[in-house]
Amino acid sequence: MRIVIAGGHGQIALRLERLLAARGDEAVGVIRNPQQGEDLRAAGAEPVVLDLESASVEEAAEVLRGADAAVFAAGAGPNSGSARKDTVDRGAAVLFADAAERAGVRRYVVVSSMGADPDHRGDEVFDIYLRAKGEADAYVRSRSGLDWTILRPGMLTNDAGTGRVLLAASTGRGPVPRDDVAAVLRELLDTPATAGLTLELISGDKPVAVAVKDVAGN
Repeated sequence: MRIVIAGGHGQIALRLERLLAARGDEAVGVIRNPQQGEDLRAAGAEPVVLDLESASVEEAAEVLRGADAAVFAAGAGPNSGSARKDTVDRGAAVLFADAAERAGVRRYVVVSSMGADPDHRGDEVFDIYLRAKGEADAYVRSRSGLDWTILRPGMLTNDAGTGRVLLAASTGRGPVPRDDVAAVLRELLDTPATAGLTLELISGDKPVAVAVKDVAGN
């Protein structure tokens, strides 16, 4: 498969790119900074430089044409202010979804956040972030041209992955290694029957493949 990943230099994205490359898939990582290209190549991915905060839908669609799936894994980052929560976590997500539709890429997987909610209250930066992610998720769910799956991980850690998770519509809060998030994303890409699902993810007892199979079609 050819899979285009927005936010290609993110910690989860780099892990996913390594997993995809290891099995012979073609991973394409969309990045803003050309200097990040070598890191993507080292992960086995093809870097494409495109700033999703300023790009047009058509420019993004050109990158997506011919892909089998798209993954939105971009984020403004923990040190960014409220303005970039809107331009990246909401705006870029909406743009990438529109671009996928225009390019005819139906399979669309989103890395969201546990607690994302367009009606979330509060004025702190994290509150704005959760609203932005929630608004982006709601927009993706409204797109009839996308076979979307939204993944909402719990607290991300850099611990080594265990390969065992809890994946459900509601899991309760908890941590999950980024390694395991990437493994679940790879499995979701292989499981079209997870389209239409919004799923929470934390560490658990089920092997990743079993956890994804158990929610497929629900």
